[in-house]
Amino acid sequence: MATSTLVRGARASRSTITLKIMMAGSGALFILYVLAHMYGNLKAFSGESAFNEYAEHLRELGQPLLPYSGFLWLFRAALIIALVVHVYAAVVLWKRAQAARPVKYEVSKRRNSSFSSRTMRWGGLTLLLFLVWHLLNFTIVKINPTGGETNNPYQLMVDTFGVWWMTLIYLAAMAALGLHLHHGTFSAAQTLGWTNTAASRTRARTAGWVLAVVVAGGFSLVPLFTLFGVID
Repeated sequence: MATSTLVRGARASRSTITLKIMMAGSGALFILYVLAHMYGNLKAFSGESAFNEYAEHLRELGQPLLPYSGFLWLFRAALIIALVVHVYAAVVLWKRAQAARPVKYEVSKRRNSSFSSRTMRWGGLTLLLFLVWHLLNFTIVKINPTGGETNNPYQLMVDTFGVWWMTLIYLAAMAALGLHLHHGTFSAAQTLGWTNTAASRTRARTAGWVLAVVVAGGFSLVPLFTLFGVID
């Protein structure tokens, strides 16, 4: 009986580690994506031609081996798979944590945890909802909140961020992204065994903050400068 219990416990432990590795791996793919996406967004500072040429170049990648926009759709498919893996692993780990956590330690745990770790799940849900809207706004349906044209990527961006409440929604999502990146980076480093010393834990937290500020800050520049008329 004791042996059976130990085997079940070992299997559960291996399963938990696997789920955490899945989260870290899919998260790393998203980090690479948001960095590349941020670089593309910053092309807006070079003007309409540079921004639209970059958008068109993405659709021509892989030609003639791939059809027009073929690379983009392959990459989107990879991101969707990574998103499903990330969300699935997060939900399963959350359920296990809820089942194993004694209620009486809840207050103590919250007191010792960071704000980014406490908002991780709600922040993730916020980002998921924002992602759906973002795709509808710029990719799938292309919704222009001003009623203007939608086939010009630069003009669609300017019209969108020229509306104050659209910029506010975007900035709130970027704040959630920054917090998610901060805690996610540390968690991934912990999963990979890179936080075994006090110094390495400090480096992981610092890396998380640097990544959060660079990504969230970089993404926030375009909507803010558009709202204030610098990009027009």
